[in-house]
Amino acid sequence: MTLGESDVLVVVDMQNDFCPGGRLPVRGGDEIVPLVNALIERAPHVVLTQDWHPPGHASFASAHPGAAPYDQFDAVYGPQTLWPDHCVQGTDGAAFHPALVATKAELIVRKGFHHRIDSYSAFFENDRATPTGLGGYLRERGFRRVFLAGLAFDYCVAWSAEDARRLGFETVVIEDACRAIDVDRSRAEAVERLDRAGAVRLPAASL
Repeated sequence: MTLGESDVLVVVDMQNDFCPGGRLPVRGGDEIVPLVNALIERAPHVVLTQDWHPPGHASFASAHPGAAPYDQFDAVYGPQTLWPDHCVQGTDGAAFHPALVATKAELIVRKGFHHRIDSYSAFFENDRATPTGLGGYLRERGFRRVFLAGLAFDYCVAWSAEDARRLGFETVVIEDACRAIDVDRSRAEAVERLDRAGAVRLPAASL
């Protein structure tokens, strides 16, 4: 598969808090940085996403007395997992991994800054209705195919891929350039959802 001018690489949440040593580490999250950098070098167009929560965000367990990380609560938009405080605006944890080559990015999409709504997808907040603006940007730029890599496969990458398909983009998830949290079969369930949505899953070597 060859990348062309109508293709865009979306690198999802390659941030310190999602890497080992961070507040919400994904196992092996830092291991994919060299592969992601190689994809960035080859891609004609690159977009980065950045989790960008205000302090006390509603998705933080610390905002709910008596709750613990990975508990569930009923948000106005449905079930919401509670997380450790992470990717707080302006903190080192919210910064991109220092080894990530971010200079080629043509756009950085910040998400999760609405205090009451969490945001996994690069395209919509978790209410599945509030847009980030990425879909309109990609359409206006004339992109037709979206390649996805980053963290975490079973949450932000998978939700982004599903929404890319919902918006009509051809969608490819580069599986070995992702890592998963894998809580309660979340990785296997993400694979099932991606297959149902019609997203293609490929290794980086096939590009």
